[in-house]
Amino acid sequence: MEFWHFGVPSASGVERMAKTCEELNFDGLTLTDSQNLSNETYIALTLAAKATNGLKLGPGVTNPITRHAAVTASAAATLQEVSSGRVMIGMGRGDSSLFNIGFKPANPDVFQTYITELQSYLSGDILNKSGYDSQLRWLVGSKLSKVPLDVAATGPKIIAMGAELGERVSFSLRADIERIKWGVDQVKAVVNKNKDNQKVPPSLGVYLNICIHNDIDRAAELVRPGVGIFAHFTGIPGANRDNINQTDQTVFDVLGKEYDKKRHGRAEASHAQKMPMEFIERFSLIGSAEKCIERLLSIKKLGIERIFVIGPRPDHFGQEANEALVRFAKEVIPALRD
Repeated sequence: MEFWHFGVPSASGVERMAKTCEELNFDGLTLTDSQNLSNETYIALTLAAKATNGLKLGPGVTNPITRHAAVTASAAATLQEVSSGRVMIGMGRGDSSLFNIGFKPANPDVFQTYITELQSYLSGDILNKSGYDSQLRWLVGSKLSKVPLDVAATGPKIIAMGAELGERVSFSLRADIERIKWGVDQVKAVVNKNKDNQKVPPSLGVYLNICIHNDIDRAAELVRPGVGIFAHFTGIPGANRDNINQTDQTVFDVLGKEYDKKRHGRAEASHAQKMPMEFIERFSLIGSAEKCIERLLSIKKLGIERIFVIGPRPDHFGQEANEALVRFAKEVIPALRD
């Protein structure tokens, strides 16, 4: 099982962040891509690549709107060259990167077209664009391995697209075994349906809010900002809510209707404050290392190969966030290594 640290790009701090992740034996570092809220992701990832030797890297996640598929492919392939083959692209429908410029998340049809074209560009293929042969010509003939696409998904349509078109699918379904199993089953159904096309089944991952702390109430407050962001995806009107109890349905309704975009990712946001402790405890992994290990072992048994660890943010919680990161690395990761 791989463990990726989920961070925010900072031109002044990303090299130290990347070095710390490598020193703590994380497998990868994924950086958010939200141009109005933080530094440019691909520049930060390049700095991280130059500062490390084996740490895997990628945006977590980018979107189909703010960059043309050729631009995304060229940026990722360039980073692949700089890092000597350590890159993946995390791709979702878009959230803060879009609402901050007046856009909604990409609809499924736009998303499908985008990732289809992205995969073609990453493979060096030629696309017909208004009668013009469009191709990353500099990539053709290079010895670079193809950058894998990791589709971040919550609902069945995007999960299916990831299973059909990507090398990886990573779920944002909270730390709920039944919900994650539901996502895995969605992928299996697509794989079984298309078993004659000889496509390799996608590698599966999950995004999880995690905080190892002796005080579970404090741990809940440390992950509250991140839980607000990721729970919001399920709160969006029309989002799939299979296998969710009525109590949590009510919380998701509030997140969908009352999400405070100006306080995105902030603990003091009204939507974040309306999440009860019990909801946060079900949505995330908080508390002792032993409890976290037990849940992660159950998740691993479902076929999950990759965990994106969304911990407390250092720019919000300072040393407490750093301590939680170190505790996870030293107390949890060794127990889950293959």
